[in-house]
Amino acid sequence: MSNQIRTINPATHEVIFDKPGTSLEEAGKIATASKQAFQSWRTVSLDERTAIVKRALEIIDSRIDELAKELTTQMGRPIRYCAGEIKTAALRAEHMIKIAKQSLADLPGEPQDGFRRMVKQVPLGPILIASAWNYPYLTTVNALVPALLAGNTVLLRPSPQTPLLGDRLSEIFTEAGLPKNVLEVLQIGNLDVLDQIAQLPEVQSVSFTGSTAGGIRLREATAKQIKPVNLELGGNDPAYVRPDVDVKNVAENLVDGAIFNSGQSCCSVERVYVHEKIYDDFVRYVQEELKGYKLGDPHDQTTTTGPVISAPAKQKIQSHIDDALKKGAIDATPENASFSLAKTSSKGNFLAPVVLTNVNHDMVTMKEETFGPVMPIMKVSSDEEAVSLMNDSDYGLTASVWTKDMARGEELIDQIEAGTVFINRCDYPAPDLAWTGWKTSGLGSTLGPRGYDGFVKLKSYHIKDASA
Repeated sequence: MSNQIRTINPATHEVIFDKPGTSLEEAGKIATASKQAFQSWRTVSLDERTAIVKRALEIIDSRIDELAKELTTQMGRPIRYCAGEIKTAALRAEHMIKIAKQSLADLPGEPQDGFRRMVKQVPLGPILIASAWNYPYLTTVNALVPALLAGNTVLLRPSPQTPLLGDRLSEIFTEAGLPKNVLEVLQIGNLDVLDQIAQLPEVQSVSFTGSTAGGIRLREATAKQIKPVNLELGGNDPAYVRPDVDVKNVAENLVDGAIFNSGQSCCSVERVYVHEKIYDDFVRYVQEELKGYKLGDPHDQTTTTGPVISAPAKQKIQSHIDDALKKGAIDATPENASFSLAKTSSKGNFLAPVVLTNVNHDMVTMKEETFGPVMPIMKVSSDEEAVSLMNDSDYGLTASVWTKDMARGEELIDQIEAGTVFINRCDYPAPDLAWTGWKTSGLGSTLGPRGYDGFVKLKSYHIKDASA
């Protein structure tokens, strides 16, 4: 089976990376070396592990401009935003460092005469981390930092669309003093190979960020093994706008939540429900906001919206738009000269932001993850109708309610079936709160107070004094 890594610049269609991927045989040898390295790495003190991770963060910060440019070339996000992702990843890492001692501390048992009793949290061993291309630094940090600090070794598979991430992190952590084989990079372009690597006996746990379909594949691949699988998967995240809001302000925020990164965020706003009393005003303000966006070359500092990741992705997004229009939706996208690039450019996967009105739940974009710059806006008549529609989904990653009535807002978010709920905010994973998906949006949790749980196992100690 072919395992070639061939990365295409989404803005130009130029090949930027073309190398053979890691074979299963090579991966087996690497996993063996990782297991051997684990025996010594697990004995390194938390203070020393922390010092290495901190040095790596300092090196990343010193190279941030270079890394940001490289990221823009690989996945097409406008350069004006890419340094922000890397800085945010560092802030997440710093928070996980901050809580490491408390999170990894022994858990004392109840006092018992003649005994010392406790639960220790011990590392698992080699962990396979498969990260995503849409926020490669952020999604990698979620697992890499707690995995290393907990004393595990890591087999990192960067997305084939952002393969240079793996090379750079390997270089940086080596420079920071990470011992040999503690972090190994596997370049894997074939999902069958990834499935087989996940099954290797040396791999003690799998942490995957990507599509729901990809997560299900890995669960199936490891189903006959007793092996934990932590999944950060897709979403079809809703927002509800109540009639008491500052309509202009909320429209601006939700356009950003829906269109940022060309809508290629697992927690981007994919469905907007607006109370009928303010619906027309909301649509008008959305249109006004989008007139200020610029579709274009992602290396241009004035560009706000770059290409989508690939030609197949563009086709899928367009199919969702076409399905909605065929079923009665209205294309309410405002006039914007830059949006014409999507039709005139012969190179690049450019797709202009699209606003859809008159939508309903018979349309694919309201039920499945579109993962593109599409903003469907549906009119509702009550809070109850909005919550019912928001919960009418197989996904449950995030959801937001926009209101000035905070008490009512909290009542509503308590009813919403999602791992993260917001009032007057959206599209924001916080490092001190759990990042967890409900329904088909994930399994397990990263970040927050339980952010180390997926990287340790529990071991109970009963120690009786022989003289007692």
